[in-house]
Amino acid sequence: MSTINYREKYRPQFHFTPPANWMNDPNGMVYFEGEYHLFYQHHPDGTTWGPMHWGHAISSDLIHWEHRPIALKPDENGAIFSGSAVVDWADTSGFFSGKPGLVAIFTHADQYPDSDRPRQRQSLAYSTDKGRTWSLYEGNPVLCDEQIIDFRDPKVFWHADSQRWIMVIAAGDRVNIYTSPNLIEWKFASEFGAVEGSHDGVWECPDLIELPVEGQESDSKWVMIVSIGDNPAFQEGSRTQYFVGHFDGQAFTNDVSPDTVLWLDHGRDNYAGVTWSDVDRTDNGKLFIGWMSNWKYANLTPTDSWRSAMTLPRSLSLRSVRDGIRLIQKPITDVQKLRQQTQLWEEVTVSPDQNLLSDMQGDTYEIECELEIGNASEIGFKLRKSDHEETVVAYNVTTQSLYIDRCVSGEKAFHESFGCKHEVPLQLVNGRLKLHLFVDQSSLEVFANDGEIAITDQIFPDPSSTGMEIYVRGGSAKVISLSLHSLNSIYSAAAV
Repeated sequence: MSTINYREKYRPQFHFTPPANWMNDPNGMVYFEGEYHLFYQHHPDGTTWGPMHWGHAISSDLIHWEHRPIALKPDENGAIFSGSAVVDWADTSGFFSGKPGLVAIFTHADQYPDSDRPRQRQSLAYSTDKGRTWSLYEGNPVLCDEQIIDFRDPKVFWHADSQRWIMVIAAGDRVNIYTSPNLIEWKFASEFGAVEGSHDGVWECPDLIELPVEGQESDSKWVMIVSIGDNPAFQEGSRTQYFVGHFDGQAFTNDVSPDTVLWLDHGRDNYAGVTWSDVDRTDNGKLFIGWMSNWKYANLTPTDSWRSAMTLPRSLSLRSVRDGIRLIQKPITDVQKLRQQTQLWEEVTVSPDQNLLSDMQGDTYEIECELEIGNASEIGFKLRKSDHEETVVAYNVTTQSLYIDRCVSGEKAFHESFGCKHEVPLQLVNGRLKLHLFVDQSSLEVFANDGEIAITDQIFPDPSSTGMEIYVRGGSAKVISLSLHSLNSIYSAAAV
């Protein structure tokens, strides 16, 4: 730990980052014997995408992480692409002499012999020592399909009702579902997505989870999460959609109109996210984390010895709203451990010539607020602010939308699409808006109306840009409550 500098320019202070070099998709997330495992796509020899390994870290709270040695390395079957991990509680695989153990299911990626055609096949590894070391299954690969080029990112879970393992896997621009009694022998069950949702890019990193509906604890739905690769024709780049429906152990059925696209995050930088397996928590939902970047510029972001971070871990649930049942995302409560000092404002009127936060400075902090819009036409925050930089989070009353504007947020010349403004429709609740914001050295995460909307963006401001402002236009508004929490670094106890 002492040889790693966690104070480099732009290094996040409360988001997960690799000690050095390249990172992309989260992989193999599983909880076992008091430990959360986070594996990730990793190139240990460079800060851009390269031969993929599985990096590894362990946590007891999803906030503080212990970096571990690389878990899986390329072998004769290829590089180690994305996948998942499960606890094989009943030793259905036979790897553990009747005891529980960890099994990783991942994509081996290489080329067909005497050809430049990509080949992607599914393989297994297992650990008998709580994930410290891994053995590759001698019968790898366990699942192949020569007809599909993009055949990757298996997410596996135990389906109690049918008493078998389920795999969802990206197959071109759709998801295939397979079943297995033992994680080794897989049988095709169904296909989903041929005419559903967005097909703007290749489908990747699927997940299939059952979630409760808020206020209807006896009811639940199944959610299919699917990420979509970058398409140069679309400025959004890579992003993630989801579907709400039913799963019967064989096939997933979408409850929403096939041409309706539901976006998991409305920012530019939340991709390839999936959920932890075998988690038993009180967050009332599945635990999710995403790669906080975008394939449009991921290899170009202005960091030096390391590249990429993960989003904050989030708890997922479902809520019945005006348009139907929708995904709700909230930051895990453990992040509150990082709070240091808190400033509180209540029942304060905000006018166009007043900045309630004029005396505040910070580069790592959290804001919780409830705002009554009044007769204002716009209300928002200017964050990581200086004379020449700012990132804006604001609500526009006329368009009834919440937006982030990072056009002058800091460094952006590394890609023409980075500097941008993007918005999402959002209805006020009784004339009020709730926002929950997390600002780190190089990122901004926004949760609106108790998790109904999430927006995640990278930013690269100068370290000296630490001002903040709350502003209104066209009239006055009221701060019902506003809490500003300075946040400690997760590396504060480490030698740096």
